[in-house]
Amino acid sequence: MIRFENLTKSFWLKGERKVVIDNLNLTLPTGKSLALLGRNGAGKSTLLEIIAGTLRPDHGRVIHEGSLSWPVGLAASFHHELSGAENVRFIARIYGVDSDDLVDFVEDFAELGKFYHMPMRSYSSGMRARLTFGASMGIKFDTYLVDEVTAVGDAAFKRKSLAVFADRMRSSGAIMVNHSMGQIRQFCDSGLVLEHGKMLYFEDLEEAIAVHEAMLA
Repeated sequence: MIRFENLTKSFWLKGERKVVIDNLNLTLPTGKSLALLGRNGAGKSTLLEIIAGTLRPDHGRVIHEGSLSWPVGLAASFHHELSGAENVRFIARIYGVDSDDLVDFVEDFAELGKFYHMPMRSYSSGMRARLTFGASMGIKFDTYLVDEVTAVGDAAFKRKSLAVFADRMRSSGAIMVNHSMGQIRQFCDSGLVLEHGKMLYFEDLEEAIAVHEAMLA
């Protein structure tokens, strides 16, 4: 369960206050995989960061039961002067999982070779994505927050990424931002549409997609 109570978030843009989350009150169901849909700039990534606790709202709060991932695909919370392995070990301590097990899982999954033990500032964007995705998949969360990344790298690595994500979805829920309606339909069973700071929940995923596509038309 995730509940938003009077949640508001705004930014100042060129001297004007832009409200991206406007006094949101909504309770999301437990155990669902939800597509978070909305046009570019609607505030989808902002909302994921607020849910994860990495960004503070202006007002209101988010209440949740169970464990939440950080936004998968977001490398901002990783320290670029530390190596990939050091970042993963630090994450393991924060989330209370076995450090050696997580370090080994990510080393095998991310396929970074010697770079795994080098500072993250030396990584390409693809390498960072593989590390952060691997670190999140190495911990079994009740709900995964996914921001545009469910598969990175070459075709073989994408297949591996989608397979491990699909495995996690068998026992976990998710809130997923993704422009690929194919992946949305593959992994999600209900939908959220965010527009002008307001958000609607649709039990029927296809109805959510139809509303979203009509807004874009």
